[in-house]
Amino acid sequence: MGILSGNPKEEPLHYGEIFEIWTMSTAAKGVLSSYETFLNHAGDEDLKDILHDLIQQANEDIKNCDKLLMDAELIPPPGMPSKPKARLEDIPLGARFSDAEIAATISAGNAAGLVFCSHGMGISIREDVGAMFTKCHALKTGLGVRLLKMMKEKSWLVPPPLHMHKAELVEA
Repeated sequence: MGILSGNPKEEPLHYGEIFEIWTMSTAAKGVLSSYETFLNHAGDEDLKDILHDLIQQANEDIKNCDKLLMDAELIPPPGMPSKPKARLEDIPLGARFSDAEIAATISAGNAAGLVFCSHGMGISIREDVGAMFTKCHALKTGLGVRLLKMMKEKSWLVPPPLHMHKAELVEA
């Protein structure tokens, strides 16, 4: 049997996988801190529900990535301290993120996360690593659909210019 046959968890990680796992852990720890801050600023209950789900997913991503790194005898990136809970009313109006700003920011971050997970899926040669990125991609896809619907319903979506007219064919 070769080095890359048998139990995937016993196969070595290649440098690309290590970098992707490390980066995903770092990013998840960063967005977790942001999501906690946004939760303090959010007033809309639907937005808070999505933020809670994003926090849960970030924690799961951190756990999975850090376990893979530690199993490979690598030290995971450091985390950030948890944000304290704050009451929305205690945040001055001029310093507060609006719900629309929060939704747009997490939506853009989620879209970037989809691209990142796609790349991780594509470079993985260990099935368990590819599966981790695939699962994360699927969760981000579902959250993205929920975010899009919510943003449309609440008129928070700012679409790019829409092309409504079709050019007429001109015969020469």
